[in-house]
Order: sequence, then structure tokens, then C-alpha cells
Amino acid sequence: MMFAPAPFLLKDTSVSQVMTQVCLALVPGIAAYAWLVGPAILIQLVVASFAALVAEAALLKLRGKPLAMFLSDGSAVVTAWLIALTFPPLAPWWLVATATVFAIVVAKHLYGGLGQNPFNPAMVAFAVCIVSFPALMAQWPSVGLQLPLVEQLNVIFGLSPRVDALSGATPLDAMKTALKLADGEIDVAHLLANQDLYGNFAGRGWEWVAAGYLLGGLWMWQRGIITWHVPVAFVASLVAVSGALWLYQPAHFASPLFHLLSGGAMLGAFFIATDPVSGCTTPRGKLIFGAGAGLLAYVIRVFGGYPDGVAFAVLLMNLCAPLIDYLCQPAIFGMKDKA
Repeated sequence: MMFAPAPFLLKDTSVSQVMTQVCLALVPGIAAYAWLVGPAILIQLVVASFAALVAEAALLKLRGKPLAMFLSDGSAVVTAWLIALTFPPLAPWWLVATATVFAIVVAKHLYGGLGQNPFNPAMVAFAVCIVSFPALMAQWPSVGLQLPLVEQLNVIFGLSPRVDALSGATPLDAMKTALKLADGEIDVAHLLANQDLYGNFAGRGWEWVAAGYLLGGLWMWQRGIITWHVPVAFVASLVAVSGALWLYQPAHFASPLFHLLSGGAMLGAFFIATDPVSGCTTPRGKLIFGAGAGLLAYVIRVFGGYPDGVAFAVLLMNLCAPLIDYLCQPAIFGMKDKA
């Protein structure tokens, strides 16, 4: 067997190449999303991308940075796509644009730009908007709603007054609200069997969106864009806590499969919590980060006041990431006893 001579150098990978592959990995989930709700999500992706590039260019100009190099790295577009995918597809265009500009200007450039932000910019924007505009952030399309492109454009750009009539609760929010209002008189199995909102496993149709994100995440892992630590720890933690409560009281807690395929669990596990800048970098640190994010996401979505807890869970773990990495640094070679 023949081996190449030393030195053994890793393949040079640029930021733009990585970001391009992240966008490609999102395509299966976006395709399932567009099939489920129509072209509205594609419109929001365009709005968010345009707002991100404009805000990025303006801040680069103010900071005296070269526009071509930083605008072409793709980081602003990835942030924009994550914002568009976590916001309601029929949200007003200005809400998505404002959130994107806030993410780029405040959560990214005010901390020094790419590689300097301590928090995930897309999740900062989501958290700010769900606190500031809770009603607009709850306007998700009703089950089975199929609007033509013109109607969806009218809703997004404020030309149609039918937003309230078109919106409904997410499966996670509907499940939590129904169980609280029923006060023990209705169990989870009854809700899943008697409401069109839920499909075979989670929200009707949303299982395919989650499967698309899972497929894209596995492709990123296979390409070496992400490591297995954070996604596996996130999913294992979410399954462990939801499974324990489901086994303990199945009438009041949904199964682990429902939580994995509902909301932003798969998107969070593979595309949000794996952010190398705001997350942990050590192998053990990534495991702790992912497990903590999965646990907090479940606690917030089940016991908290918000329909999903992925964004707040990731932001809380971003706070802990420097300390986790500090405590999980491997010993320097030859210094194990002193470490």
C-alpha cells in the first residue's frame, strides 16, 4: 500500500465554501416547507437575504472593510435564511426585514463582525421579535391552507386584511394550550386522534420539513462541516427528558417523536446549535452544549410561555459556552498531572 509523503495538510476550506454548503443543506427542508405552505417561504427568504446584504454592506462601509470579500462570504445569507425559516411564513415583510437588519447590525457587527459574536445572530433576532411582536410571531398558516402566490404576496406585503383569518397555532402551541385549558380532562392521545392539526407523528406535514432538515444535517456531518457532538447530544437530551415524562404520565406529556418532529428541533440541532462561533469548540464542551440546549428547549416549550424553546435555549447556552470550553480544555501534552 502506498502512502503520500508528509506533510499531511488539511484541505483549505474558505468561509464562503462552508456557508454555501450550509445553504445547500437547508434546501431539502426548504423544499418540504414550500410544498407544505406554498411559495410564501421563498418570498421571505428573498426578503431576508436582501435585507441582510444591504445591512452587511452598510456596516462594512461604516467600518471601512472591503465590501466584495465580506459580502461574498455567505455568512449574512445564512443568518437571513435561518431567520426566514424560523419566522411565520406569512409574517409581514417588514418584520422579517427588521429582524434580519437587527441580527446583522446589533448581534453581529456591534460585537466586531464575523467570528466575534458571542450569541447566534438569528436567534437574537427571533428572541427580540417574539418578545416585541408576539401576535405577529404567532400568525402561522392554518392547517390545509393553500393560497395562490398572489394571495400570499398580498398577505406578506400588507395588501390583504385576512391575516387573522388565515393564521392558526403551531402544533406545539396548540398541544400545550389545549392540555392547560383541559386541566386533565383531555389526554394527549385524544388530541392527536381528533384534531386535523396533528399528523401521524407531530404537526400535519411538518414531519417532512423536519426530515428535510435531518437529511441536510446528516449531509453536513458527512462533509465535515459540523461534527456529531452537538446534534447527537441535543437529540439525545430532548429524547431523554421527553421520554421520561412521557413514560411517567403519557396522558399529559407528548412522546419524544412528537417533540423531535415538531417546531425547530431538527433545525436547531443541526443548523443553529452547531454555530462554531457562539457555541463550544472542544469535543466535551460540544456534548455539554448540545445536551443543555436540548434540555432547555424542552423545558421552555412545555412549561414556559413560548411556543418553542430552541431560540432561548441556544442563547442561554451561548452564555455558558466560554465557561464550558474553559472547563473542558484537554490537558497540554506532557502536562496531564499539572492540568
